[in-house]
Amino acid sequence: MDTRTPFRFGVVTSQAPSGSAWLDRARRVEALGYDTLVMPDNVAAGLSVFPALAAAAAATSRLRVGSYVLANDFRHPVQVAKDAVALAVLSEGRFELGLGAGRPGADRDNAMLGLHWDDAGTRVSRLAESVSIIKRLVAGATVTADGPHYRATEASVVPPGVEPPPVPVLVAARGPRMLDLAGREADIAALGVPFDMDAEAVAGLAGRVRAAAGDRPVELNLNLMAVGDAVPRFLAGRLDPAALAAAGSVCVVTGSAEEMAGQVRDRRERLGLSYLLVADELMEAFAPVVAILAGE
Repeated sequence: MDTRTPFRFGVVTSQAPSGSAWLDRARRVEALGYDTLVMPDNVAAGLSVFPALAAAAAATSRLRVGSYVLANDFRHPVQVAKDAVALAVLSEGRFELGLGAGRPGADRDNAMLGLHWDDAGTRVSRLAESVSIIKRLVAGATVTADGPHYRATEASVVPPGVEPPPVPVLVAARGPRMLDLAGREADIAALGVPFDMDAEAVAGLAGRVRAAAGDRPVELNLNLMAVGDAVPRFLAGRLDPAALAAAGSVCVVTGSAEEMAGQVRDRRERLGLSYLLVADELMEAFAPVVAILAGE
């Protein structure tokens, strides 16, 4: 395992009471030393991903922005690729495209859009087809597709005279087929880890991604659910950070900033986890850890 993969740290956020508050948050994320600001994709619960990320990128100079993750069912892959190229160009190459087959509860969003909620196998197959189309399009290819799920005729999304920056692709994965897909196709694999999953179980997920990737490097990502005693509001009362830490959960860090940094280093050493995210409510609490690990 290559334990020298540099750390990256990011903040998951989705809404703000005003445009100025949104831009202030993006600037604060950057000022705290985080590498990325990423957004989930919801119909009703947050701001629309592409315009909000474009605004965040315009308000910052170093911060990378990304989707975490786009719901594949919501959009045709040609439209996704078109928006991804636009944001990559406008951000000067600071956009990362995260894709998923459907988070828990996403069936309600599908219903809002009048979309059928298919079984998991169908959604994974559709995502695999979508990823293949998107990757070719953002690289500048002209694509004709006639697959089981998507059709496109001589599609091209890069404007004439534009040299598109690379668009790293993140795939959210937990089940075997999604882990294999992430290993084969993604630059970043976001491991879907339950609150109480311990290092041994996470090692199995990470190992499956690496096996599918072969010699191709894939960055491993995890979303932290608690920093010390702090948890996001939506998880308040649903988890006990101290109990999870005692049980060996990799989704929490506890103790002093130095102790938390040691836990993060250990997880990179043992599991290859180098890219960690926290909710916006936890970004101040985790910032001292980011400062300690900067450049490692």
